[in-house]
Amino acid sequence: MQARTRTRGVAVQPGPGGMPNIQDILQQAQAMQEKLASAQQELEDVEVTGTAGGGMVTATVSGAGELVALTIDPKVIDPEDGETLADLVIAAVRDANSNAQKLAEEKMGGLAGGFGGALGLPGF
Repeated sequence: MQARTRTRGVAVQPGPGGMPNIQDILQQAQAMQEKLASAQQELEDVEVTGTAGGGMVTATVSGAGELVALTIDPKVIDPEDGETLADLVIAAVRDANSNAQKLAEEKMGGLAGGFGGALGLPGF
């Protein structure tokens, strides 16, 4: 009976010479790839907002960071000062993208980081 090695929460069946079994590694990689694809799909279906100017400008982006909506309160529109409006739009989009990035990090968790040394192989 061969011993299973558990490294960072991942069970790896040792192969000849104490190296991890390649079949186990491939199965784990496939499972991780499926989880990553599922998390990416969830992110594409989510919309995240960001605001600027105390809510005067609101940007909505997809979980992937694509701008899907922009709302501007008419009170902030000044024909004499387009620069302020542009700054508010940029700030709202940046805020929305920052929120989308945080959501992606939460959803992806350790998936995006790969095996993180869990294979028991040097350098992985």
